Amino acid sequence: MAWNDVHRASGPPMVGRHTERAAIGRLLDAVRDGLGAVLVLTGEAGIGKTRLLEYAAEQATELHVIRLIPVEAETGLGFSALHRLLRPFLNRTDRLPGPQRAALDTALGLVSGPPADRYLVGLATLTLLSDAAEQPLLLLVDDAHWLDRESAEALAFTARRLHADSLGVIIALRDGPEDNGLFEALSAHRVTGLPETEAKALLSFATRRVDTAVAERIVVGTGGNPLALLELTDALATEQLAGIAPLPDPLPVSRLLEGHFRRLVHAMPPDTTTLLLLLATVPAGDTATVWRAAGRLGLSARAVQPAIAAGILGRDTPPAFRHPLIRSTLYAGARPEELRRAHAALAAACDPVHDADRRAWHRAEATEGLDDAVADALEGVSERARSRGGYSQQALFLSRAAAFTKAPTTRAERLLDAAQAHLMSGDPSAAQTALDLAAYDIRGPVLGARELRIRATVQMFRIAVADVPAMLMDAVTRLGPQDPGLSWELLCEALHAVLVAHDCTHGTSPAEVAAAAVAARQHTADASVDGRALLMEALARRVADGYESGAPALRTALNGLRRGGAIGDANSPFAVMLAMACDDLWEVQAGRDLADRLASADRGTGALYALGMTLLVQAHYDLLDGRFREAEVRYAEFDDIAADTGFPGGGDINRLHLFALTGRQEELRSAVRRTAEMRSLGHGVLHLLAQQALTLFELGQGRYRQALKHARTVFEQDPPACGNLILTPLVEACVRTGDRAGASEALTRLEERAPLAATPWALGSLALGRALTADGDDAEKLYQESLDLLDQSPLALERARARLLFGEWLRRGKRRSDARTQLRAAYESFDAFGALPYAERARLELLATGATARRRSEETRFDLTPRERQVASMAAAGLTNAEIATRLFVTASTVEFHLSRVFRKLGITSRKRIPHAIGEQGPATEG
Repeated sequence: MAWNDVHRASGPPMVGRHTERAAIGRLLDAVRDGLGAVLVLTGEAGIGKTRLLEYAAEQATELHVIRLIPVEAETGLGFSALHRLLRPFLNRTDRLPGPQRAALDTALGLVSGPPADRYLVGLATLTLLSDAAEQPLLLLVDDAHWLDRESAEALAFTARRLHADSLGVIIALRDGPEDNGLFEALSAHRVTGLPETEAKALLSFATRRVDTAVAERIVVGTGGNPLALLELTDALATEQLAGIAPLPDPLPVSRLLEGHFRRLVHAMPPDTTTLLLLLATVPAGDTATVWRAAGRLGLSARAVQPAIAAGILGRDTPPAFRHPLIRSTLYAGARPEELRRAHAALAAACDPVHDADRRAWHRAEATEGLDDAVADALEGVSERARSRGGYSQQALFLSRAAAFTKAPTTRAERLLDAAQAHLMSGDPSAAQTALDLAAYDIRGPVLGARELRIRATVQMFRIAVADVPAMLMDAVTRLGPQDPGLSWELLCEALHAVLVAHDCTHGTSPAEVAAAAVAARQHTADASVDGRALLMEALARRVADGYESGAPALRTALNGLRRGGAIGDANSPFAVMLAMACDDLWEVQAGRDLADRLASADRGTGALYALGMTLLVQAHYDLLDGRFREAEVRYAEFDDIAADTGFPGGGDINRLHLFALTGRQEELRSAVRRTAEMRSLGHGVLHLLAQQALTLFELGQGRYRQALKHARTVFEQDPPACGNLILTPLVEACVRTGDRAGASEALTRLEERAPLAATPWALGSLALGRALTADGDDAEKLYQESLDLLDQSPLALERARARLLFGEWLRRGKRRSDARTQLRAAYESFDAFGALPYAERARLELLATGATARRRSEETRFDLTPRERQVASMAAAGLTNAEIATRLFVTASTVEFHLSRVFRKLGITSRKRIPHAIGEQGPATEG
């Protein structure tokens, strides 16, 4: 067999690529050792990514190799690639946890049900593949830039969580705008052209002689692209290869390759060309549909032979394109009438019941001009896509339906529906495009209000909040009295945005939004039953009418929620509003309980974005109780979720208070600078949270004037939540700097609000504020009252701060023995928390009483990573590996891996010893 036949059948030889081959070797070794591993290969078309995947398959001895090659024509068909990938393993779905199985079955269209959460689908994919890895698995994904978005998300989710699963994933995708960024956070390697020596060695395998000087020019002109090197020897004239005729300058590699492949196809008999177009339009291996369509076009099975002989198709059965670039070139270069003919045949070949999606899509691709019947069919299958959670597919079908729709209003409705679906799939740019197309046909107040609402949501996706409240208020104005329920929803969204933006809104103010929400609530039909609505109404009253009116309403709403009231849509970050309400009442126990309930609901439904917000709220309550390491665990999980969801809010900006309390000055300053950047996008309350964190940091350092400056900023703005929590620190800073007027002003507000809240934290804070400004016996009684009240809630940090202030007061009063008791207790607490500045402040005060304090040595458990700490804590609470895996969106084998490291670091051999080793209590199971 000539070399040309060999390389067409099996690809170019593996020349060089030592770095890539070494990376593949390491991945395969890891999988053989029972670990999970992932490698992403990026590069231009023809650079050798496909050949590297073939090399990996050749080297994957003892591994079960699975290949997935997406099709450009099916990029918009949600979950289509995932379905092909998982089809061999669907007999194992009965082993999945219930929520995962339900989500996967719905996503793949196996059963009907509510729309599948895409992260639960990703977890189900991970669990299913991990379960199937009894024999180690190697998954090879070529041309990943052609994956439908839902399948890409599931695969990226799986790849990010590979740890101890005997599963390797190698993903190849093209450089450029096709890469949707889902795989960016993975272990990526950019494949570049071959070095000159290796490129010349590859050229020596060409069937046609190439002059040495010409070879050098081809190597330079192609950048060492292997496919270009080999194919150009076929594409260029003999005189050019011999150096007699000049080469194109510069070498138009992409155009030459595409032209070469196009000429190969056009040289085929007409029936073969048509058959090739059918093959290029359906997934590899779907030969049944191809042959049914071929039969409708009168094509014979023998039509495939010329393409095999020419090297366009391989010699495998079923036949497949020799290189993915041939497929994409063929489809992109086909004439419109050829494409319509092929799609019409494929539409007729698709089962109208079991393959309705593809049938409608092919029918649309075969149609010219406006056609309401085609549009209606596309809208029908878009609903099927939505019911599976295939929102990007739903958006695609609706956009195409709009393009075929005659009536302007119906066209606008479909484009608005498409924009909403794009948002559900996490693609605000595509949503913006759909909105711009719909704008020409928007008629009437309802459609106008809906358009504004979606535009506002696009802004929220981009974390640009400043314009959102005014946009939503405008939507309410346009809607008028037509739909009070919708008006209330719009105002709730506006209130949420304006509370986040605070003083950074454009075109409206928090007071205006809140007043409109209070007024609208009176005209809402279900004005008392929904817990979320009650809380939003209470927050509106707090902002519009002041604390005296708002506090009782907040208390009523929280009581209703604690009694089991509906928390609301799991896909909305309700935890943020909940935390604002609870902090505004100094209500820590209700906040903790409800945040835990939200987290459980979010985990159960796979609502990762909402769970991320809830984790930040839980971390806030951990800090208040001195559980700094638990808080760091939640921050780390949030960062993982932010990477999974593409949410840009991860990283240090969430750790402001942790950095402040632990004295990590450089990290704190860096995070504060980021809040300034976020303020430019309208996140005014984040800037105030940064000022609150700086207040706590400066108090820990004993720099009271700096603390006063930051605290005054929050006091003057008086946002819900931190506007109240800043009052006691402000009193402290004022007293320490001799600002009696400032202390009196802060204490007056505290005296007005704390009795209205009437929680132990509120009254304890009030007693502490009064103690700071009192003298003699009154001060001592107030300090003790504060400690007694704060002891009734999970507020270990606040109690330690109160003890420190009490001890300092006692020392200044020359009561050294009493001072030592309070200061030592404060020091030991701060030291255990990791609040180093406050521990040092307490230590110095102890020294001033004549006592000493030594820093305790760190215990072994503090060497645990955040994930290990989280797994250990759940195991200590009695959860099984499977239960932990479900909660953390990982596999049971990954949990087992983390537990083995926990055992080794803690020096234990049994699960029942974990609670004592990490300082927690709870049931434990033997393991």
